[in-house]
This record gives sequence, structure tokens and C-alpha cells, in this order.
Amino acid sequence: MTFNLVLSDARANSAVDFLIRHGADPDRIRAKGFGEEKPVNECRDGVACDEERHQQNRRTEFMVIGDKDLTNAR
Repeated sequence: MTFNLVLSDARANSAVDFLIRHGADPDRIRAKGFGEEKPVNECRDGVACDEERHQQNRRTEFMVIGDKDLTNAR
């Protein structure tokens, strides 16, 4: 479980680094890896699943939790 959490954190941090390199404000982005805490299917360590199903759990999700006042942005 610890290995998957470390891997998940690295994947999340990599996504944040990508967004920052492409102009995102670093003060508005946080990374959080969940390891095997939030799978989209039943594939976990010790469960026999094909690689495609395991890959579904190796994902990066983005949550938009707010936005700036964009009324003057145009």
C-alpha cells in the first residue's frame, strides 16, 4: 500500500509540474495522491485483474474547486 501511495503522489506531482510549466499559477494548484484508496474498479493488490483494468486505477483527475472573478478578463 505504501508503494502505491508513493507512486500516486509522484504521478500527482508530475501533473502539477506539467500544469505549472504550461502557465498555471502554482499558488492555485495542489497535488494529492491516493494510492489505492479510491479505485474506479475492484482491482487492488492481490486481486487478479488484467493490465487494462489495473491501468484504469492509474489515472490523474483534476478537480476545479473555484475560479477567479473573470468578469474583467475579456
